[in-house]
Amino acid sequence: MAPINTTISEGIAVVTLNNPPLNVVTVELTASLDRILDEFAEDPNVRTLVLTGAGDRAFCAGSDIKEFSSFVGPSGRVLDGKMIGENATYSKLAAFAKPTVAALNGSAVGGGLELALCCDLIVAGENVKLSLPEVKLGVFPGAGGTVRVARRIGEGRAKEMMFLGDPIDAATALSWGLVNQTAPRGKALEASLELAAKLADLPTGAIGLCKQAIGLGQDLAEGDAIETTLPLIEKAFEADEVQEGIRAFFAKEKPRFRRNS
Repeated sequence: MAPINTTISEGIAVVTLNNPPLNVVTVELTASLDRILDEFAEDPNVRTLVLTGAGDRAFCAGSDIKEFSSFVGPSGRVLDGKMIGENATYSKLAAFAKPTVAALNGSAVGGGLELALCCDLIVAGENVKLSLPEVKLGVFPGAGGTVRVARRIGEGRAKEMMFLGDPIDAATALSWGLVNQTAPRGKALEASLELAAKLADLPTGAIGLCKQAIGLGQDLAEGDAIETTLPLIEKAFEADEVQEGIRAFFAKEKPRFRRNS
């Protein structure tokens, strides 16, 4: 089964994360997305891109925790094995020259929310929960979330989401500016396609230039800002806390981080 499915119609490319039931991000899925972005960037038939997830349970529940154990420990393992490539792909989506829309048909958790935030506009189903719970695994958002979430909703709310790791609902996300629109349950993709159709009829070259201009208006280039977080996520994966976080995740227990402090 392909980790990602794609269709193109009327100038709209729909990219569907296809790793049910939770569409978790694996190294294979990231590599597939990277190839697709390169292909669609050059395809004149693609005027806008919609990113969504298969099914209605989750847009994307973040990284596949089963892969985490292979990245814990010695210096460089998590960066070379996962985070450098993942950040490069996510940044490629963020810099995609054509307008992009994320359709959150289900929960967006951890790396899944980080991925959605690489899109220009986000439409969330009214039932959707959004969260950055990495701290409960003893790490923190390492795929650009510390930069993109803070830029989108401000430092205070970003810290609230990342320090506590608790989910917020779609209405709160809308009021904070984390998402652009909400849609009735099960209608996020439909609403996103309507938005994408409007974008496809507009001058995508001008939109691409506008996108660049907005990015240049930030204090630090996004790629440079994210680069500064990589040594920190590596340090987190070298610590004992992540071992406890992974153990508790699979044991379905509350992690006991105090004993590792």
